[in-house]
Amino acid sequence: MRRLPIRARLTIVFAAAMVLVLVGAGAFVYLRLRADLDESVDSGLRKRAAAVVASGSLEPGTPPEREEGFAQRLGPGGRVLESNGGVRGPALTGDELERARDGRVWAERRVAGIDGTTRVFARPAGGAVVAVGQSLDDRDETLSGLVTSFAVGGPVAVLLASALGYLLAAAGLRPVEAMRRRASEVSLTGPGERLPLPAAHDEVRRLGETLNEMLDRLHRSFERERRFVADAGHELRTPIAVVKTELEGALRTGDYGERVREALVAAVEECDRLAQLAEDLLVVARSGEGGLPLRPEQLVVGRLLEDLRERFADRAAQQGRSVRVEAADGLRVSADPLRLRQALANLVDNALRHGEGEIVLRSRAVDSGVELEVSDHGAGFDPAIAGRAFERFTRGDRARTRGGTGLGMAIVRALAEAHGGTAEIAGDGDGATVRLRLPARTAAQDHLSQPSYGASRIVRRPKEEGP
Repeated sequence: MRRLPIRARLTIVFAAAMVLVLVGAGAFVYLRLRADLDESVDSGLRKRAAAVVASGSLEPGTPPEREEGFAQRLGPGGRVLESNGGVRGPALTGDELERARDGRVWAERRVAGIDGTTRVFARPAGGAVVAVGQSLDDRDETLSGLVTSFAVGGPVAVLLASALGYLLAAAGLRPVEAMRRRASEVSLTGPGERLPLPAAHDEVRRLGETLNEMLDRLHRSFERERRFVADAGHELRTPIAVVKTELEGALRTGDYGERVREALVAAVEECDRLAQLAEDLLVVARSGEGGLPLRPEQLVVGRLLEDLRERFADRAAQQGRSVRVEAADGLRVSADPLRLRQALANLVDNALRHGEGEIVLRSRAVDSGVELEVSDHGAGFDPAIAGRAFERFTRGDRARTRGGTGLGMAIVRALAEAHGGTAEIAGDGDGATVRLRLPARTAAQDHLSQPSYGASRIVRRPKEEGP
């Protein structure tokens, strides 16, 4: 019952209530009609018995209809003095006859010669007893017809009432369904998105108002968090750059021992990590605002992947590994070179940090655009985090021991979505494979100059603008 939709549950409850009402109403009407019919029969019997007693004999010329009623005068020992109608023999038993001599007696049973059940009334009349009776076939037929009417009309009434109840439930829940559809589209990044409210000032409207107030609070909290992340990322860049410059200057002097040199090198590396974290925080904040700046160009995918391979070749060689490119010839994509290179670099960095074996960079054309893949032959993604690998600050147990902030994959997805594409973990083969799908170029981008990739085509951003 709990798994049924609320409309179905309301309809079932309404139908059950309707059945109870109809059964109650039918029982009341049945009992009331039976009492009225019995009262009518009893009244007629009393009048006929009184007429016989008053006349001292059976009424001439007005006998009851044959096989439906009778009248008798009974003497001592149950001897029939007079009789009319279809009755055969005495209508009263010995016990009933004895009681009738002292007062009035009512009985309801079958009587010989009368069809069906018979209502019998007897009373004393001088030294005799007057007994009159009436067949109850007409009463029983009337009650049977009433039961048949309820048996046929009741289910039809329940079905019609259930259909009406379902429609009423659907109409009553329509505002809730409208709010549900809007809620599925509401995003904290879109200001002013609220649930629709019904015109009636009822419980549903008050629920919608409460939910809208909750959305306001969540939006304000989200805005405060996003501003904090953006401000923190922006403010961290300058002191980190200053510290790194000082450390590199100290390294160039050479006025230190071997242990000091190792400490300075480690400090410079940590500065690089902090600088990358600040850049990532700014990208996350900008992507959340929907304002991540993009300057798309027509890029040769093969050249892009080759440059990426050269960038990480030395680092891979230090680990005894290699980076290989499998790029389709002549494949181009319209994308921001800095942002796309950042996304792919994050994936290669992850493969070097957490993967094993050869790293392969692939590209191919698909109907919807271009697919780019970065794969390795390691253990793959931790099953505990595979479903949420693209969420911010998500790290597996191995990643916690090898550094990283848990923002790399979130940056990859943010940059892919900023280009109108998607990022996903491919489930085929061994190791880890992350696939980017970027849409094909649009007609509005066909006017761009000849495809190129390099510093000459990259539009430099002012330092204060950030990612």
